[in-house]
Amino acid sequence: MYGYGVEMRLLLLLAIVLLLFVSLNTIMRKWWNVERKKFFSYNHVNEKHKKVDWTIRITTIVSLLLGYGINITRGPTNGYWFLQPWFTLIIFVVVSQIGRAVMERKYAQNPNAYKVTISEIIFILILFFTLFTTNFFGLV
Repeated sequence: MYGYGVEMRLLLLLAIVLLLFVSLNTIMRKWWNVERKKFFSYNHVNEKHKKVDWTIRITTIVSLLLGYGINITRGPTNGYWFLQPWFTLIIFVVVSQIGRAVMERKYAQNPNAYKVTISEIIFILILFFTLFTTNFFGLV
């Protein structure tokens, strides 16, 4: 058993990551004069963006289910890494944000809105690679 030390360090890591993400988002929005979006809401730029977003979401759900079905038959140590849920979700987040950035670039009222989304994508990718290459800074 790990004890409470690991959980507290993971909570601290999560708090630091959230603080960094919110700080980056605030700085980028002020720098490029972009309106802040509502917390926990997903505003589509237009109907085309809504359709693309839902296509990405449904594809992700199907990929998760198919990946589970394939990997469960291969056993716990022989599963394909690219069908693991963590990998599918990372791809979902990145593709969804790229789709958002493209739609903001083409159709958003504020021409700088896509720049904030791109900065978020870059932050998320750096975070994922840093956490996975350092085993969550030695916590895992």
